[in-house]
Parts: sequence; C-alpha cells; structure tokens
Amino acid sequence: MAEWEGQSRGNLLGYKIFIFLLKNLGIGVAYFVLRFVAFYYFLFSSKSSRCIYRYFRLRLGYSKTKSVLSIYKSYYTLGRILIDRVAISTGLREKFTYTHDGIEYIDNLLKKNQGGILLSGHVGNFEIAHYFLENRYSINKISMVTTRDEQQSILDYMDSIVVKSQLEFILVKEDMSHIFEIHSALDKGGLVVFTGDRYLPGTKTMSSKLLGKEAEFPLGPYLLASRLNMPVLFVYVMKETKKHYSLYARQADFKARDAQGLLDEYTQSMEWIIKKYPLQWFNFFDFWNELDKE
Repeated sequence: MAEWEGQSRGNLLGYKIFIFLLKNLGIGVAYFVLRFVAFYYFLFSSKSSRCIYRYFRLRLGYSKTKSVLSIYKSYYTLGRILIDRVAISTGLREKFTYTHDGIEYIDNLLKKNQGGILLSGHVGNFEIAHYFLENRYSINKISMVTTRDEQQSILDYMDSIVVKSQLEFILVKEDMSHIFEIHSALDKGGLVVFTGDRYLPGTKTMSSKLLGKEAEFPLGPYLLASRLNMPVLFVYVMKETKKHYSLYARQADFKARDAQGLLDEYTQSMEWIIKKYPLQWFNFFDFWNELDKE
C-alpha cells in the first residue's frame, strides 16, 4: 500500500479562521466558506483526488462524471464533519441532535463492567460520540487509541479551547508502552476504541478484502482483541443532515484467537457502512495500492 503519511492536512491559521466564523457568524457561514476551501482541494490536491476518484470509479462502480463530482463532494463532506467536530467540542453541542441504532450493545458492555473493545474506522465522525454519550454513561470508562495525527500547534490550540471531556486518549508510542495503558483500561471494566482501517509506516499488517479488492490493515487491534477473549463491537457515528448524527453499533461474532476472522468480519461491516455513506470514508491515499500499477 502507498502508505498514509501519518499526519492530516491543514494548518493552525485555517483552524482559527473557522473557529472565528463558528463563534461569531454561525455554522452556516462556516459551511459556506468551506465550499471554496473544498474547491481549492478539488483543483490542487491532485494526488489525493486521484485516489478518491479511483475509490468511486473502481471500488464503487460510479460513472466517470459521477466519480469526478464525488471528489468535490467528499472534500466538502469531510470539511463539514471537521467543522461539526470543532463546533461540538467548543460548546455548541446543543445545536446538534443524535439518534442511535444498536446502542444497547454498548449499554450491555458497560453494565457488565467487564471491559470491551470498539472497532471503528475513518468513516463519519466517531470522535464526537462521547459528547453525546456523556449524559448516558460514565464516559471515563471509554478510551480512544490514537496517533494524534495533527500538527502539535493545532493540538495545543484545540486543547486550549475545547470543552473538557472525560474521554481518555491513549497515544500510540514507539516503545509500545500504550499496550500497558490499554490493558489497564480494560482491566478496570472500560471500553477501548480503535480505528481499524489505517496503520502507521513500519507497523505490522494483515490483509483482507474490502470493496472487492485486498488491502492491508493494522495487525495490532485484531490480534489484541482476538487474544483477550473480550466482547468486540463495530461502531460508527455518521452525519445525516446538517445538524444530525446517527450512531451504529454491531456485535462481532468471531472465534477466540482468530485475528483474521475478526478482521474479515470488520471489513464486511465497513463495506456495509461505506456503501450506506460513500462520501464519508476519509482514507484519501492509495489504499488498495492501485496507482503504482498504472
């Protein structure tokens, strides 16, 4: 696979501009300005646009015209989700609504207090889930494993303005010490969230078929989940309308110590959610290693 470079695009000035618009002029104005930003990326981000085009054209079977139009729509959709994430995390939670499908699986895990693993992906906007769930759960029982793939200046700025949350983040480290943090969170009866569709360069991977073609996925989440003999859920938070989101949760059914079986079940679940929300899958790189073969 042409590897993900380990950092999302964007800069501190861009974040500050959109946060100013959100706080002073509202989400609608921020969305309007976003149209021009998305068009800029559509015109000048040739490498990622090429990958997105092939995703729509080859993997989803869109026509050439629809695939080109979907490139812009995909950039714009990502931008709206990022704006929503900033808005919700900086005190505008009440402007959004939220429904769920399968949340009883999360309820059951937390009631049992035995720990569990949630597998999501770079689809929709799962990072906002805890802002909607805090009134439902003791959210300090949910930890998210992350690479913190933004620039440090952006992270520092966002940390200074967001509404403080009880969600815990576990940072992936080169010395593998994050493994002990994961085990500690699970031992306390908590839930640990992984994004299972992206890996850092140099890490071990395993393969499975997604949208009709083999691709590489990070080994860690599937190996860990299959060996711990704990419940595993597939979870997604997807944008529906301008200010409404839906949470989906599904129970995984796999054999103990069968990492490949769990991965195959995950890719089937991802395929379902991707086809339902094709503009909300945000791996804008050569995911199937197809460009090198041209």
